[in-house]
Amino acid sequence: MSNQDLISQIKSLQNRVKELEVDNAKLMSQVSKCSCGKIEEKLDGSVRDSTNSSVEGRKIETGGHNPRKKKVVERIKGTVNHHFKRYVALKVMYFGQRFYGFASEAQMEPTIESEIFTALEKTRLLVADKKESQYSRCGRTDKGVSSVGQVISLYLRSNLKESSTNNNSSGEAVRGEQIEGEIDYVRVLNRALPKDIRIIGWCPAPIDFSARFSCLAREYKYFFWRENLNLLAMESAGKKFVGEHDFRNFCKMDAVNVHNYKRCVTSFEVSPSDMRLEGNQLCAIRIRGSAFLWHQVRCMVAVLFMIGQDHESVDVIDALLDTERTPRKPQYTMAPEIPLILRSCEFEGPKFTCSSVDAGQALRVHLQNECQIYQLQAAIFHEALLSCLPLAKDQSLLKNGTVKKKVSHIPLFSRPTEPSYEERRAKLDLKREVEGHIGR
Repeated sequence: MSNQDLISQIKSLQNRVKELEVDNAKLMSQVSKCSCGKIEEKLDGSVRDSTNSSVEGRKIETGGHNPRKKKVVERIKGTVNHHFKRYVALKVMYFGQRFYGFASEAQMEPTIESEIFTALEKTRLLVADKKESQYSRCGRTDKGVSSVGQVISLYLRSNLKESSTNNNSSGEAVRGEQIEGEIDYVRVLNRALPKDIRIIGWCPAPIDFSARFSCLAREYKYFFWRENLNLLAMESAGKKFVGEHDFRNFCKMDAVNVHNYKRCVTSFEVSPSDMRLEGNQLCAIRIRGSAFLWHQVRCMVAVLFMIGQDHESVDVIDALLDTERTPRKPQYTMAPEIPLILRSCEFEGPKFTCSSVDAGQALRVHLQNECQIYQLQAAIFHEALLSCLPLAKDQSLLKNGTVKKKVSHIPLFSRPTEPSYEERRAKLDLKREVEGHIGR
């Protein structure tokens, strides 16, 4: 084959490539204007609709090295940005036993937040990613902790048409208090969520609303069995928490991110309930405050249990709140996480609604069914308890014949202590200084 033939073929291929590029551009333009489904753009140039009615873009191979990198437009899975949108607040309840906390930033799955966003994607309510949706959450509950009053806020797709154009983000934002004609967010999301998470209400929110920073107060409730606890001593000690105090000895310290450990507790009470089992009574501690530190409530409850068991005096609360007298936290185990619930988050203005009678009825039926399921399980365990063989006369004897020793309580101020905040900061500063020298 002569050189002229090779040159002719090369020119022919180059012309064909140009034709394909023009065709591809036309297809891309058509797809970008399409609003019929989720669009996924692939690196190989093919464009596919996830509803399986696909438009196949032609794959381009230039046969030569192109140093210019193609700019790929990534779309957020499950989002729709061609609809009207609305900033809303959602009230969420969840049973936290199987979750690794609320926040999806945790290294483990599942989390409540990840399940909520999966449901938002399935129902095509998302209009953007978390940042562009101005997403915020009121509380960041830990692994195993439940809630009946968590609140989140973000932009969601809206059925309403009256809008105020927002140039900072895609779509048009609906404002106002109108609810009639709007998407039934409660019903739609609850159909897509797992049975241990439910949306129990929603409301329109102003664009400057933040589920975290607009919250005026949070209330936690901690359930426990009374057994031989001294409730009067626990309540007397708990009243000492009321007011503004430095709670660094009642939390897990995060010296990297938290520098102010003063928090305000506005109310505290210990109350018995009507629920009993084998002569034991279920009780609850209710703590209300403007904000709480990491593990603060569980640390407070742990010390209160020591007081209720007469292992510590009521005055130990005063000593731990006095950070000049007690700059280092004594080492002690937090109270278990399962009995703790975030009961409510309070705001000025937002009034949550369940959208429709059908959504409210479906929610009630679901919760009643869940209660019945757990009560049936409790009945089975109780039947097993009644069927147990009689205990031996000496219940404290182990299989090897030795007597089981009762764990003795070590007074808090006789225990090893954790580093103080100042010691932690000094260590962090030294580490940064050493890293800085190494970097040079």
